[in-house]
Amino acid sequence: MRSAKYSKFAAAAVVYTSFAVYLYLPYFKNFDRIQYLLVVNVCLASLGCYVLSRRWVAGFAGSFFAGAIYGFGPFTLGLAKFHPTAGLLAATIPWLFCPAAFSPKARWRWLHVPLSALPFLAILLFFQVAAHYRLFPAPTQAKLHLTDLGGLLAPLVMAKRGTTLVGFYHIPIAAMIMGFSMLVAARRVGVMIILALAVVLASCDSFFDVSPILWLAIGVLCCSVLIGAGMQGLICAGFADRRWVLATAVIMGTLAIVTLLLATKYFQVFAGLGSEYAKLFTETAKMHILGTVAVAILFFMMRAKSRIAPLRWTILCSTMALDIFLGARFIIDKNL
Repeated sequence: MRSAKYSKFAAAAVVYTSFAVYLYLPYFKNFDRIQYLLVVNVCLASLGCYVLSRRWVAGFAGSFFAGAIYGFGPFTLGLAKFHPTAGLLAATIPWLFCPAAFSPKARWRWLHVPLSALPFLAILLFFQVAAHYRLFPAPTQAKLHLTDLGGLLAPLVMAKRGTTLVGFYHIPIAAMIMGFSMLVAARRVGVMIILALAVVLASCDSFFDVSPILWLAIGVLCCSVLIGAGMQGLICAGFADRRWVLATAVIMGTLAIVTLLLATKYFQVFAGLGSEYAKLFTETAKMHILGTVAVAILFFMMRAKSRIAPLRWTILCSTMALDIFLGARFIIDKNL
């Protein structure tokens, strides 16, 4: 049992590292020494989220994609436009949550609160030390704005604009919707408080020389774990859960329609000035449509009371892997 756990960890580490090297390899010739930290950052971030998600996600695939979404997601990759140490801080956040997540439930229950505060304290301490050495990993003016939430709809468009990347690609949104519904149903108040606090802090002005945008790493981590749990939920959902899955498919379909309408609007801009954004919105719509079709297939399988878990995993994992592969390549090209 223990050997299987370590072998899965090793397999995840190999895949994450290979993918990171593949993504950054074309830029190695122009890297200085500190920039190689970008590769280390995404690997550490992915592995940390993978390990943390094992606390709540039973299946390997769900945890694996939770790690991939955090480490290779728009937010972590987007930190490359700042100093590489900003990404290193984001990579340590999931590891710092592990003591609270894996501490014994019965014994030392009172330790959960201070242990959960470790990542918040680490961010504060990191920026105090950085300020002492006159290192500024990220500007203190960088914070979450309402307009940045457009990244949830079209992360690639926001990447082209160079704004803060908040999104989770396209198809993972379906798993995140399912994960949030499971979170509310399970009444995990602690996770809700941590997520809400991270978003609020990321939206506030800077204090103690902390760049507000780094608080968002905690919120993105929570959502990445929810995506892994949501994938597990979509696979295990039965006939009684079909309404939740249908609602997820409807939301994904709505996102596809909205992005198609935005693409049409940008195609109509005078002299074709909006054509590049229109093409990106079109590609975004295609991914949302793919997600809608994938979730719809799962819905009809549930309605027919057909589980066939391997087929469900194949549909969900293949579409999500394609989304991450294409999205990560695009974001890195825009940031380097």
